[in-house]
Amino acid sequence: MLSRRTIRDDQPSRPEATRDASPADNDAPPSLPPVAWRPVGAVAAVVATLLLVTNGGYGYHRDELYFLMLRPAWGYRDQPPLTPALARLADAVSGGSLWGLRVPATLCVVGVVLLVALLTRELGGRATAQTLAAFGVGTGAATLIFGHVLLTATVDLVVWLALLLCVTRALLRDQPRWWLLAGAVLGVGLYNKLLVVLLLAGLGIGLLTVGPRRVLRDRHLWAGVGIALLIGVPNLVYQLGHEMPQAEMAGAIADDRGAESRTTFVPFQIILIGPPLAAVWIAGLIGLLRRPRWRPVRALAVAYLALCGIVLVTGGQPYYSYGLLVVLFAAGCVVTVEWCGRGRGRTRTGLVATAAVLNAAVSALIALPLLPVGTLGGTPIPGINVTAADSVGWPRYVDQVVQAYDGLTAAERTRTVVLTANYGEAGALTRFGADRLPPIYSGHNELGFYGPPPESATVLLGVGVGEAAELDRFFGGCTLVGRLDNEVDVDNEEQETPIVVCRERSRPWAELWPRIRHFD
Repeated sequence: MLSRRTIRDDQPSRPEATRDASPADNDAPPSLPPVAWRPVGAVAAVVATLLLVTNGGYGYHRDELYFLMLRPAWGYRDQPPLTPALARLADAVSGGSLWGLRVPATLCVVGVVLLVALLTRELGGRATAQTLAAFGVGTGAATLIFGHVLLTATVDLVVWLALLLCVTRALLRDQPRWWLLAGAVLGVGLYNKLLVVLLLAGLGIGLLTVGPRRVLRDRHLWAGVGIALLIGVPNLVYQLGHEMPQAEMAGAIADDRGAESRTTFVPFQIILIGPPLAAVWIAGLIGLLRRPRWRPVRALAVAYLALCGIVLVTGGQPYYSYGLLVVLFAAGCVVTVEWCGRGRGRTRTGLVATAAVLNAAVSALIALPLLPVGTLGGTPIPGINVTAADSVGWPRYVDQVVQAYDGLTAAERTRTVVLTANYGEAGALTRFGADRLPPIYSGHNELGFYGPPPESATVLLGVGVGEAAELDRFFGGCTLVGRLDNEVDVDNEEQETPIVVCRERSRPWAELWPRIRHFD
């Protein structure tokens, strides 16, 4: 797919075509080559097949379990409704299959592969540049992770790239009607994550800094904003009616993980697509800033830098910049293919092809469940890809909680509720143990608003809510009855979590519940 011959064949043979492929000295917008449907479609098919074959590996991710536990609503305190709704629909259609639940994630990645190829085409990239962009992003570490597990970030990547394609078309081709479609995409995106507002902030800073500033006065752009607001009204009304819980959630994430996110931000920019291909998106960043023909979309490069600054200051997650990083990679593929066509073309082509294949192999090993679960804990993968670690052990954990519940007397079981520290535990117990356990509660994020338990529940079976000694002041006595163990030595958030039984609750649930509810 990325052979030397392919890259060499992509080089134009006619002088005028050669000039079209070298836009650095010409202010005119780059010509719009044909879409490379066959090679790009082949890349999409290969990536989709790889994801579908591995979709059932390891187990549910904690976020997937949480989505399936959420009740249908216009929104939740920690996120808009789109991804949870997709999860419930896929789960219902597939009859409760993990594999079926993740099919939407696979489809999203197919969309990402096609969108990045179209972005590359907009920047003047011919068949090989489009194929390299599709292959590099489609087999990049973050994309494969997002494609293997159904996350809000999975859907968000499609939204961002579709929005950026519209923006690129409007700016580079001077076709302002694309702002209207951009507004529609933005409106839909508001139902997935309000994080898309960060993209708007970055683009605004880019346009104000390097232009074209006239766009900010374009009636089509503001009509697009109006379309976005119109489509997003129900979600925005929910946010305003609940005192902007997304802002509170963002603050909680920054407080909880901000220091770690700032420390890992720069390394993550290299890891997101993969270290072997980092030079490609860096070349794209430089090209967008310097090439005359790309001057109308220079704001995209500034938007990436601005968004990085915003994320670092606010303590957001390192992957928030990924959508713009993909655009830089698309631009870098145009630059890279041109570089391969100059000087020692065969050697350069071989270097790029080797880097792309190596990156794909390493990314797949990190992102997908290719290793037996019994050997996973002995590798560095759980530390690199936390989604893998968070997908291991749930049925075993549930069995251990059920065993603790079965150890209670018959009278105690009628007065017991389960309380978990986080939504992953609550979702797993609901998914795998609802028919074997009493009502399950958690104070974590949206689930905190599904409580408190009834006052008749005087016995607590706690999972991760604290050690026995910490809970004694709220009960007549608490006992440690076990600790969660996935038995495969994967160090995840649940491993060694205490299971406690507390009896003779001394305070009303209505008083305890505000202490239990938490955002993070």
